[in-house]
Amino acid sequence: MSDLKKGVSRRKVLKGGMAGILAAGVMPTIISKAYGYTNEPTGSTVTFGFNVPQTGPYAAEGLDELRAQELAVEHLNGIGDGGMLNTFSSKALGGNGVLGKEVTFVTGDTQTKSDAARAAAQSMIQKDGCVMINGGSSSGVAIAVQGLCQEAGIIFMAGLTHSNDTTGKDRKRNGFRHFFNGYMSGAALGPVLGEVYGNERRAYHLTADYTWGWTQEESMIASTEALGWETANKVLTPVGAGDFSSYITPVLQSGADTLILNHYGGDMVNSLTQAVQFGLRDRQVNGKNFEIIVPLYSELMAEGAGENIKGVYGSMNWNWQLQDEGTAAFTRSFGEKYGRPPSNSAHTCYVQTLLYADAVERAGTFDPCAVVEALEDFDFDGMGNGPVTYRGADHQCFKDVLVVKGAENPSNQYDTLEVVQVTPRAQVEYAPDHPMFGGPEASLGECNPGA
Repeated sequence: MSDLKKGVSRRKVLKGGMAGILAAGVMPTIISKAYGYTNEPTGSTVTFGFNVPQTGPYAAEGLDELRAQELAVEHLNGIGDGGMLNTFSSKALGGNGVLGKEVTFVTGDTQTKSDAARAAAQSMIQKDGCVMINGGSSSGVAIAVQGLCQEAGIIFMAGLTHSNDTTGKDRKRNGFRHFFNGYMSGAALGPVLGEVYGNERRAYHLTADYTWGWTQEESMIASTEALGWETANKVLTPVGAGDFSSYITPVLQSGADTLILNHYGGDMVNSLTQAVQFGLRDRQVNGKNFEIIVPLYSELMAEGAGENIKGVYGSMNWNWQLQDEGTAAFTRSFGEKYGRPPSNSAHTCYVQTLLYADAVERAGTFDPCAVVEALEDFDFDGMGNGPVTYRGADHQCFKDVLVVKGAENPSNQYDTLEVVQVTPRAQVEYAPDHPMFGGPEASLGECNPGA
């Protein structure tokens, strides 16, 4: 996997079944006003930018995203078995590149920091001539890069970003999100939690102190208080804290009988592990067994937390254990290449790459405004989530959402999560002007073609 960690300084082209590095000394692309839009491709190749955390607390997610992005490029260029191109309801892509151009890519390291992510994206746009940026495992990063892409006239196909704000108050016409959001997690989890734990609970929230944590907490409080639960306390924690013991100790004296961890990646692994080590799950409070909830799960987090996640409920965008043809095709391709099943962060980056390429093919141009039109209110299937719509009003995908819990008796290291319920799309839908998403003042603005 060393090639995936070389950063933006290396450009890769996947052609004829072999990965090769373009010759050194390639002149950087200069954004020119001579063209109708930013970085209009003029040669035989087109370059995508994959901007993910290769270091920092979300690095495991970023590595899996890069794996999936490289696999998507292979499939677009006709290498391998084609994966989800074979199950995708749109048949515009034929495995011969995009509009006859071979797809190449460059990578950047967001470091799970907004400034670093913007700098990496800026380099990929100005130096490498990228027409599209895909990736991110942090909503703060995604919102920052989405804003940059809007300013530059580039399409941003968000990767893992779960904050309501990404397609809420911070939505942009040049940006699109396939991943679900905090509101959807709350809407899917609420009824299941009520059924399993009843309507009288006192919940204590530990929350990552940035846009994702804030909106995830807000969504979960709305969902649980609608059940009748009381919110005992809300405490913000820094991203990458590592040691959460000083935040967990007060939970023991709070009178809460439920801990909701609005944490992700390495932070979730650490906070959950430490909560279990402090004996929270062995306690009884208010006549009830103490419970822990992780609203946003990933397979990589579950693997990292090990036995500590057994029986812990959460939600997911997708899971490799689903039985549909698209999931099977992607899981098989990914497994053959990397020797492990893909995470849901890998899935969304793979799908977003194909959705962008398909929109270009259907539009007949890389012009970002034509691509926007091709994606808005686009209905599709065969990508692992059942029927999906890319809503034109806010560029949010609407699809079924999974409620999962830690497997009680895993059969192997990857069998960590059990799908409890596939929540129907209708249960997680909301109006574009919903108050949690910026209300009536939220606007996509106009498409920016850049040059």
